[in-house]
Amino acid sequence: MTTRLDHAFTAIDAANAKDPNQEDGHPANLLYGQRMTAEQQRLFPDASEVLRIACRGQHIERWTLPRDSYPMDRAGYLQWRSEQGRRHADRIAGIMEEAGYDGEDIDRARKMLTKQGLKRDPEVQALEDVICFTFIRWYLGDFMAEQPDEKMPRIIEKTARKMSADGRAKALAEFQMPEAFAQYFREN
Repeated sequence: MTTRLDHAFTAIDAANAKDPNQEDGHPANLLYGQRMTAEQQRLFPDASEVLRIACRGQHIERWTLPRDSYPMDRAGYLQWRSEQGRRHADRIAGIMEEAGYDGEDIDRARKMLTKQGLKRDPEVQALEDVICFTFIRWYLGDFMAEQPDEKMPRIIEKTARKMSADGRAKALAEFQMPEAFAQYFREN
């Protein structure tokens, strides 16, 4: 029997399978969603269905609004990121409605995907911790290669600051970090 959650995951994966960008021979957003789910299951095995859906759909159809659609400065980046969050939340809301979720669950997913209540709402914070773990484990190495060395400490500091105290402690225990980066996970 197919559950609502199965229906939601299938719809998210089908949407992300259309990503023309490839990583390791797979559509990049499909792979990202699967990696998010793997981190969520490891970090928060008892997560609610809504949190599980928010993790899987965090970057749903992200390629449809390219970063260069906005000015390539900090303000443009923030506008693009905000619009992506809104678009992801709308798309996931539609998928959840089709799967049979009620308005309360859909509103919770919207809040998570638009980061409403970060540091105050445990599920919004859990999503952020999963995002940061996925970034560190799967994307930080390539990202570092694209950035000037002098920018990396600030980027690592911002990543650590987004995480919960428990998330930072787990990251310190799990990842081999140079002291220059590890200090940010201890300080926050």
